[in-house]
Amino acid sequence: MNINFDLSDLNNIDFNDVARWPMALKVIAIILLCAAVLGAGIWFDTRNQLDILEKAGKKELELKKTFAKKQTKAANLDDYRAQMDEMKKSFGTMLRQLPGETEVEALLVDISQTGLANGLEFELFKPGNETPAEFYAELPIQIKVVGNYHDFGRFVSDVAALPRIVTLHNFSIKSAKAKDGLIMEATAKTYRYLDEE
Repeated sequence: MNINFDLSDLNNIDFNDVARWPMALKVIAIILLCAAVLGAGIWFDTRNQLDILEKAGKKELELKKTFAKKQTKAANLDDYRAQMDEMKKSFGTMLRQLPGETEVEALLVDISQTGLANGLEFELFKPGNETPAEFYAELPIQIKVVGNYHDFGRFVSDVAALPRIVTLHNFSIKSAKAKDGLIMEATAKTYRYLDEE
């Protein structure tokens, strides 16, 4: 078996008779053929599999993150349920603080009496039109009262302490020209629960 190979032998090679090729040329041809088959396999098959593997790896990371979030929620499920029950109770308490349709008039009287009890003189007490929202209606009341800073402070504090929800908005305080003291203008908003029909 002759392994020696001379480059001049390349001119005498017959591609139709591979069996007579020198051993070194056969080894080189087999190595090149194997490399070509391997390269073609990588190019046409393995490359797609590597892309699929990369996408699967990314999806695995996303699924692990999702799993971790859901596992945390599942571990705290009892706490979430307790918190939900507490929120339902709190929401029910708030709903009870919203007057029904028949109680709005009594609430308006409470607001005006709170002002009078704090030494305020009403120049304007004008309920506006109700504005419905999702499950409640908002009733604005334009208020203009005369008094001093301390009277206003006590009035606001007492309105906040009423058993029903009343909020005060758009304050403006200026000096009264014709009278002693100050004039406070504000919009009081009370809310009424809309019954489900």
